[in-house]
Amino acid sequence: MFTGLVETTGKVLALEARGESARLTLNVGAMASELADGESVAVNGCCLTVTAKDAAAQTACFDLLMQTLKVTSLGDLHEGSLVNLERAMALGARFGGHLVQGHVDATVKVLDWSEHGQDHRLEVEIPAEQRGLVIPKGSICLDGISLTAAEVTESSVVCWIIPHTFQLTNLHTKKAGDRLNVEFDMLGKYVRELMRAMK
Repeated sequence: MFTGLVETTGKVLALEARGESARLTLNVGAMASELADGESVAVNGCCLTVTAKDAAAQTACFDLLMQTLKVTSLGDLHEGSLVNLERAMALGARFGGHLVQGHVDATVKVLDWSEHGQDHRLEVEIPAEQRGLVIPKGSICLDGISLTAAEVTESSVVCWIIPHTFQLTNLHTKKAGDRLNVEFDMLGKYVRELMRAMK
């Protein structure tokens, strides 16, 4: 379980195809010395398992299943790409974001990424089958970042990005047309499934 509060960013060193899977190798900086084999890390919002690490080289490796590559935007990564990183939440720690499982629901296209004074406006499309899972002032997780839905239209959601988030995440590398991983609020998904079951 995660909170959507990005701890740091990492840089892609390699994404190697291995049959129907792939291995992702990242430079994760000082975080490498704190990771254990088998630990869960959210990489751009996708919960991955550390399969190898090298504290001296500040690297960590993750194996990606075909399903992961199909559902997320991790297959778009290339050498030098910046990714958001968050370790699993610690029991008893402050809970500053919202409940995030690291189970990506879909990818969404950036419709608008524009500067407005010191802030940035981020608008992403919402797939037709997922509409209704975002409410105004509710939470949404984009590329592993817990954000507030400032505006919700029939087909999109708008989030306003403060300078802190812009500087400390991978958002400053994004542009209109890029794909982001999205995880919708868990409560909304449970309510939808319960309503379907009641019908």
